[in-house]
Amino acid sequence: MPQGALLFQATGYRHEIWTDHLRRLIPELDIRVAEEEAAPDDIAYCVAWRPKPGALKRYPNLKVVFSMGAGVDGIVADPTYPRHVPLSRVVDDTLSQGMTEYVVLHTLYWHRRMSDLASLQKLHKWRQIAAPRADSVRVGILGFGVLGQAAATALRALNYRLSGWSATPKHVEGVGTFHGESGLVPFLAEADILVCLLPLTPATRGILNAKTFAQLPKGAAVINCARGGHLIEEDLIAALDSGHLAGATLDVFQTEPLPEASPLWAHPKIVVTPHVAAMTDPASFMRHVADTIRRMDRGLPPENLVDFDRGY
Repeated sequence: MPQGALLFQATGYRHEIWTDHLRRLIPELDIRVAEEEAAPDDIAYCVAWRPKPGALKRYPNLKVVFSMGAGVDGIVADPTYPRHVPLSRVVDDTLSQGMTEYVVLHTLYWHRRMSDLASLQKLHKWRQIAAPRADSVRVGILGFGVLGQAAATALRALNYRLSGWSATPKHVEGVGTFHGESGLVPFLAEADILVCLLPLTPATRGILNAKTFAQLPKGAAVINCARGGHLIEEDLIAALDSGHLAGATLDVFQTEPLPEASPLWAHPKIVVTPHVAAMTDPASFMRHVADTIRRMDRGLPPENLVDFDRGY
């Protein structure tokens, strides 16, 4: 029997899509869906997505917070978050699958020069454009954790030349690996297509900047499906307009929703998607929540915990 109530705190989400799954899994669980309905002392569990700073510190009996997304930077960055409360991030095969599909799709898009072909179609011009062989295209994955390695597995099956960069050493068969500050420049020099899958931390914020773009080969493409905070948008536009970069796919942005006045919308070398690369599956996520609550009721610790010192 769960000891305490669960608060669903995710502004902008229809709670029934999520909480109905949890009610079926743990019928006896007391679920509150509005902060004003939740007496602070009652709350033991919280499902959250981008809570307002200070929102989680008011629950003295909070045992665990479940982040609805793989990215937890918004919660970790809150200086008022009660650090003694475990923060569990979602680790879900459906997220890895979705992200892998997105990365493969847009790697193929830039490799096979689909942007150029689309431009020709608009002009009603028939002109064949040859694409290089996949085994001559170098794809660099910036951020080589669970999502990065899943994407690499799929890309390797298509014969791309792969490399991965991470903060700490990783060894994956068939992939050239780089790590740390000293490994970043040689990694970038080998990336005809750069895929960003980094967690957003103080060290990685703004990493997709003019300096980084200049270190990529001329004609490279950039795919950012990690966090909008990684990208200096003005630097990307400048690198595209100069001709150094051939194109970019952006799924995440500094401001979301992307403002209508943003120049990113209409730039001819940019593909914009509305943060859809990998979306948390409500049923799968709530199974994780239910399993963790039952685990904690047995006196066991929650899993998939965020390291606050690392930021992910």
